[in-house]
Amino acid sequence: MQETLDISNRVAVELAGISDGVLDALRERMACTIRLRGNQLTLEGDDERVAGARSVIAELVELVEGGHQIGAHTVDAVLGSLETDQDVRAVLDTVVWRHRGKKIAPKTVMQKAYVDAIRRSTVTFGIGPAGTGKTYLAMALAVAALHDREVARIILTRPAVEAGERLGFLPGDMLAKVDPYLRPLFDALYDMLEPDKANAYMERGTIEVAPLAFMRGRTLNDSFIILDEAQNTSPEQMQMFLTRLGFGSKVVVTGDVTQIDLPREQRSGLVQVQEILEGIDSIEFIRFGNKDVVRHKLVQRIVEAYKEHAEEHGTDRR
Repeated sequence: MQETLDISNRVAVELAGISDGVLDALRERMACTIRLRGNQLTLEGDDERVAGARSVIAELVELVEGGHQIGAHTVDAVLGSLETDQDVRAVLDTVVWRHRGKKIAPKTVMQKAYVDAIRRSTVTFGIGPAGTGKTYLAMALAVAALHDREVARIILTRPAVEAGERLGFLPGDMLAKVDPYLRPLFDALYDMLEPDKANAYMERGTIEVAPLAFMRGRTLNDSFIILDEAQNTSPEQMQMFLTRLGFGSKVVVTGDVTQIDLPREQRSGLVQVQEILEGIDSIEFIRFGNKDVVRHKLVQRIVEAYKEHAEEHGTDRR
């Protein structure tokens, strides 16, 4: 089957933008031939695939005409919304935070569910592979909550487990030692706020970035607390962290159970907590899959390849 669609200049520019990234994503996802020449888009393949491509393109056209900028990830967002019978605009228009003219919003249906869960629940677990936006979206929601005075401070923490390195051999004091492995949290923070403002918040203690061990013995009220890389917590550390929850606070726990750096005999607190807390009111678990990876498309393939290898060779630690 071959079908030719007439599209506007604006839509043609968006589809052909960034080295045909959107068209390449369409070709890969829909498994049919798609050619753009001027204002004509030609689809060729079996009837079912061409019909599916036509539906996705119709949604992309509406997005562009509605003022949205589209990219390769938008194709996955449209596919996800069609599969779950949702309006893709409801996903992409859920703006979490704006900074320097850039809006931070969900890019997949599962990211939208994650954002909704964090807003709705007291404790939210975001579990899934790298590149699914777990930490980044949680950080954006934390900054928004601080800006809107819903919380008095933000606390960002990670367990002190290294992926093959040893902090004790690094030079400097404790802050200098932990800075490298807390750096991803700083990077995300500086992407949400001007560096001067972020530094001022940290100097005043309004934003705190610290190893998980520093949480022991504290009760955290009126705070937005993010525990990142939670797959590297022990069950005891996870229990300790969750019981720090105080009044007026919100907790987000993120992690990837396929990237556990604990000793092989040590069980992950993130694995165990799913068995213990599933089904409790005000606690939600959002599980991302490979389709939710919004980094370079090669990252998604890498994640899928490692998952297949783990399943085949029995190295999956779940």
